[in-house]
Amino acid sequence: MEINVITGEILQAAIKVHSVLGPGLLESAYKACLSHELRKRDLRVAVERPIPIAYDGIEIDVGYRIDLLVEELVIVELKSVTKVLPLHEAQLLAYLKLSGRPVGLLINFNVPRLVEGVRRMVN
Repeated sequence: MEINVITGEILQAAIKVHSVLGPGLLESAYKACLSHELRKRDLRVAVERPIPIAYDGIEIDVGYRIDLLVEELVIVELKSVTKVLPLHEAQLLAYLKLSGRPVGLLINFNVPRLVEGVRRMVN
């Protein structure tokens, strides 16, 4: 499946979840509902996928976890915050680099309109 099709499906699913739940809930609620919605669309979704760090020829698990990995290609990092900070963007960029995935979506559900809370980033 093409990456743009996958990201389009993710965004449509996120908009549906946001329209039903609205802003103000915990990130974990959005994660559970979005992963369910994506699976209903026949997309493969991994939740809390670990990302090890390669250092000195070995892989070290230091506790980094991707919120959602869709079709083994797109990283989805979810937030429910007042304002997305540069730190959140840096986190997604680091996940893209560490995992070698091409595209990531940073989605902040704590906004009046979801389109205001979406950022697409590439590796």
